[in-house]
Amino acid sequence: MDRWFDAHLDLAYLALMGRDLIAGGPSDPPHPPAAVTLPWLAEGNVVACLGTIFTEADGADGPISYPASDADAALDRGLRQLEVYRDWFVAGLAAPLTPGEAVVGGRSPGAGKLQLGILIEGADPIRGPDDLEWWARWGVIAVGMAWYKPSRYAGGNGTDLGISDLGRQLVRAIDELGIVHDASHLSDNALAELFELTDARIIASHSNSRALMGDPANQRHLTDETIREIDRRGGIIGLNLFSKFLRPGLSDGGRASVDDCVRHIEHVCELVGHRRAVGLGSDMDGGFGATALPSGIDRPRDLEKIAAALSSRGWNNDDITDFAWGNWAQFWGIG
Repeated sequence: MDRWFDAHLDLAYLALMGRDLIAGGPSDPPHPPAAVTLPWLAEGNVVACLGTIFTEADGADGPISYPASDADAALDRGLRQLEVYRDWFVAGLAAPLTPGEAVVGGRSPGAGKLQLGILIEGADPIRGPDDLEWWARWGVIAVGMAWYKPSRYAGGNGTDLGISDLGRQLVRAIDELGIVHDASHLSDNALAELFELTDARIIASHSNSRALMGDPANQRHLTDETIREIDRRGGIIGLNLFSKFLRPGLSDGGRASVDDCVRHIEHVCELVGHRRAVGLGSDMDGGFGATALPSGIDRPRDLEKIAAALSSRGWNNDDITDFAWGNWAQFWGIG
């Protein structure tokens, strides 16, 4: 494919954890073997992405973690990650992805800059709903209110909590600013409340099918009903490439297959009756190394193997291009 849009890359997290994203090598921390650097994204024609500001409330010190009760620490962790992207914008390594605007120079392979929209994954760095506008000015275009554990705003997928009173205020602020909700890490209860609170478009930036994973209690994956509702609202679901999220029962070190990727893609398409609701949200290096990706996919250049597998299943070139680029591009209104 001449270009890909990846809706979930933890780039700032990788940088703060020690990855040299400019000139790194396969053994770089924090999760060797490495799969993602900026040159490797360009090599694989990943020309646009959502880069996360990822935080978790677990009480540990470090560039992403903070005590759950410490709002100042959460803000600090978010700002440190934002600074990574701001430095890239200043240095010309990336350009803010602004919904509704054309990609720089049409962004042919090997030309222009990585177009990067910021996704806040775990909303505690946002001190309050009134501060969201400030984050939007710095390139935040999507927000997931929680990660695995609860935030001040909502329950993550490791909880049964819903949306807090402060979270309901944040939902309104997100909608007023035209920012997009990300459902990928919300608990079932929080997501059900979100569906009630807003009629806005919702994405799942990096989630797979719960039905195919065989565990109806695992809230990290999407139910068929959620997939249909996201589609009904005009949202997109990004395929997560973590092997254990693609094939049930894998042991540590086991790798899923490209065919497993296709199963999840086609399950979404069969549920909604078309191929416009699915794209890529790889989560490459998002807490795991390249050997936890599907067999044969070690870097972004290997994404072509998914495209080839779709072709072998009878997908035409237009539909494959839409999976790789067009569905996300149309969603964000970029050229």
